Amino acid sequence: MPGKAPKTARHLEVERKFDVGEAAVSPSFEGIASVARVERSAAQALDAVYFDTPDQDLARHRITLRRRTGGHDAGWHLKLPDGPDSRTEIHAPLGESDDAEVPGELRDVVAAIVRDRPLEPVVRITTQRESQVLYGADGAALAEFSNDHVTAWSAGTPDGSDSGPAEQEWREWEIELIEDGGGNGTANRELLDRLSNRLLDAGAAPAGHGSKLARALGPPTSDVDRPPPPADPVHRAVAENIEELLVWDRAVRADAEDAVHQMRVITRKIRSLLKDAQDSFGSSDCTWVLDELRELAAVLGVARDAEVLRDRYRAALDRLDPALVRGPIRQRLVDGAQRRYEVGLRRSLIAMRSKRYFRLLDALEELVAEAPAAPTDQKPDDTTSITIDAAYKGVRKAAKAARAEEDDPDEALHRIRKRAKRLRYTASATGADDVSQQAKAIQALLGEHQDSVVSREHLVHEADAAHAAGEDTFTYGLLYQQEADLADAAHQQVDAALHKLDKAVSKARR
Repeated sequence: MPGKAPKTARHLEVERKFDVGEAAVSPSFEGIASVARVERSAAQALDAVYFDTPDQDLARHRITLRRRTGGHDAGWHLKLPDGPDSRTEIHAPLGESDDAEVPGELRDVVAAIVRDRPLEPVVRITTQRESQVLYGADGAALAEFSNDHVTAWSAGTPDGSDSGPAEQEWREWEIELIEDGGGNGTANRELLDRLSNRLLDAGAAPAGHGSKLARALGPPTSDVDRPPPPADPVHRAVAENIEELLVWDRAVRADAEDAVHQMRVITRKIRSLLKDAQDSFGSSDCTWVLDELRELAAVLGVARDAEVLRDRYRAALDRLDPALVRGPIRQRLVDGAQRRYEVGLRRSLIAMRSKRYFRLLDALEELVAEAPAAPTDQKPDDTTSITIDAAYKGVRKAAKAARAEEDDPDEALHRIRKRAKRLRYTASATGADDVSQQAKAIQALLGEHQDSVVSREHLVHEADAAHAAGEDTFTYGLLYQQEADLADAAHQQVDAALHKLDKAVSKARR
């Protein structure tokens, strides 16, 4: 991203909004448990311009991006949904000029949604705010009540003379928990409920919108106007996983714990579902999409594989008697894997900022949009059985090859795992929960086996490097044997797990 990136800050915003009439009187907060005193703040005049794509892609995902002046938190604000009553808010400072170019750091957070589409002003909102801060007995600020008089215009001239909705005015109340207030999460939620009840008693009603922007934009961003989910269960699962992919995309960009793993899982899940059902996606050709999903999973895999080894070696070394941990093995295994993770993450982010990645996301959404409804003369149970049979056939074929020792044993077990994973995703999408659970058990069992295979190969490589450097290699051999024992134990359980899966599939066919 060109230029010096602005310094951003994140915090969790927990608030509730209420609609209120012009004649309503602000409530009193006296007598509420845990509130010791209330202090009025100076009135604020806030002026915010909200940005979105021409098709309001951010609003459709309940995300707001604004440039605000006035008040104690002037700057750029990006708000992301984070559960009931909660949003993650990311702040960036205002630039040195009046230029309204969205900071690159904020745009990158939502890149999977906006892609390479322009971000332009859509609404301007001014707010005259009167606030009260509520404090506990220990002097800690607990919550803030805001009495807002709001005026909104469509983007363009502030008098609404351009095309778009006319000027809108309304009044609303907000009650927001203060992040560093006293009490644990449960206590704060109880306080929020008590404060909300006080506002309701004063004549307010729960807001019919999630944000000022949502009210200004009107119904087009509501759930009512969203297209219905696909009728076919596999198509519906693909659509849901695409939405989840966008969420994990943001987590990877923030380097959140386990985010690379989860994004890779979702990528593979979408690919598996599409591969099983590509004939039912009308005239769309899934070949390019399947290839791109495979490539994306491979890019993410560099960081993920390093992450697995890092955590695996750290745990294994922590379990050993310190006297058995010899030489700079932690630096080679744990720190080395961490460095490879960081390199892999950088490579992933480069791919996730490319036009190629954006076109993949476009293509996925187009596939879902074009997906036909399930035939009305076909029973859902029939569809489930046919789809599961196709995926289960792959598991049986891989298991037969493994028993006949047609392949390298480790590779044969790995192939069973991949086929079981594909069956799991299909079974889960079609509601065959028992099949999904048994396939998941095989996937987990053989996942441990495959991790052991990769780990042993890496241990040999690192032991050779350590030996060449004149280091003690005793601990490498100890870890190698532990990994071999884990692999053998997993191998011994495969036949029993496959038998349980066979029974689950037979039951699903009835």
